[in-house]
Amino acid sequence: MQKEVRLRWLLLANLLNNAGAAFMWPLTTVYMHNYLKQTLTFSGIVLFCMSLAMILGNYVGGRLFDHWQPYWTAILGVMISTITLAALIFWHSLIPYAAGLIIVGFGDGISMTVVNAYAATVTTKSNRYVFNMLYLALNVGVVIGTLLVGYLLDLGISVVFMVTTACYIGLLAIVLTTFNVGLASSQPAEKTTGTVVTDTTSKRKRQLIWLICLMIFTIYLSYALWESLLSVHMTNLGIPFRRYSEVWTINGLLIILSQPVVTLFNERFKIGSQVAFGITLFALSFLGLVFARQYIDFIIIMVVLTIGEVIGLPIVPAWVDDMAAPEQRGKYQGRFNMALAMGRAVGPLFGGMMVAQFSYSVLFIVVTVMMLVTLGIVLIRARHEKLLNG
Repeated sequence: MQKEVRLRWLLLANLLNNAGAAFMWPLTTVYMHNYLKQTLTFSGIVLFCMSLAMILGNYVGGRLFDHWQPYWTAILGVMISTITLAALIFWHSLIPYAAGLIIVGFGDGISMTVVNAYAATVTTKSNRYVFNMLYLALNVGVVIGTLLVGYLLDLGISVVFMVTTACYIGLLAIVLTTFNVGLASSQPAEKTTGTVVTDTTSKRKRQLIWLICLMIFTIYLSYALWESLLSVHMTNLGIPFRRYSEVWTINGLLIILSQPVVTLFNERFKIGSQVAFGITLFALSFLGLVFARQYIDFIIIMVVLTIGEVIGLPIVPAWVDDMAAPEQRGKYQGRFNMALAMGRAVGPLFGGMMVAQFSYSVLFIVVTVMMLVTLGIVLIRARHEKLLNG
């Protein structure tokens, strides 16, 4: 039996999963506010609950991948999302829609962690290459989803759910036909004696992984501001909303076109150096938002942010994988995805409170400092433990 999932199937699975998910995020606020006549606060609460469900799914997916069957865990996650979305084609009033989003968040949390954990088992390519390509597939999916949903909504909400369901059916077909490989069966990664649990990943590596998760939390908390508050900030400056949408198109295209640059970095730099450079660039772009007033300013800032993103972020899960014990890949990829999802969940709430109490400028300065401080802590600890290589 084949020992690992072929990379092309993992990439296609990630693309379809994220294309389907990308239909939901921009749709929620518009649909709940304009069609279901709910407040923006209510739609924000629903998205927050969806993020929490995704975090729970990340944990469950990692746990089941390590302790149960990877193949059946993958099927479980996709089935939860697919069945729920199929139901939403017919029942999409307020309560079914809100509940459905939360259930889909849970299913997607399982699926995304399982795909990452499967990717960590690929041996035909370096894990840096694998996770970078996985990141590329994710962003291609997001670009496809966000571009299509605006056109599909004009045809009716049922059409949106039909196309989304089709994406997940395609994902399910890939999982069923290609994910049943001969991974080492799920042996317990934890040995229990009484109430004492032993983690086979060394203590110093576990601590560094937790610090990396803290850094990822601050990064995606900050990134979520672009997905939420920046649209309001830009329109307050007199910039049309369509310009805000164009900024995201530039982000997606840059991520896709920048792969030769990323490959160059992967071949010439250690993981620690690459993460340090990329995330520093990413963080400093937020400082630029303090001074941005014209549309061209936001374009330049997004270009800088995206370059930092493609250099520094895709290889972080590969770094985590380098440090995790082989039988605990699911567990620590789950921790990574939980930190990412929690950042996205907290970001809009944190940003809203900061703007209400202070200003946009204070918010941008605070998140810049948060990212740089957590990055510094990670690099200092990694250097001390001699874990900067990769």
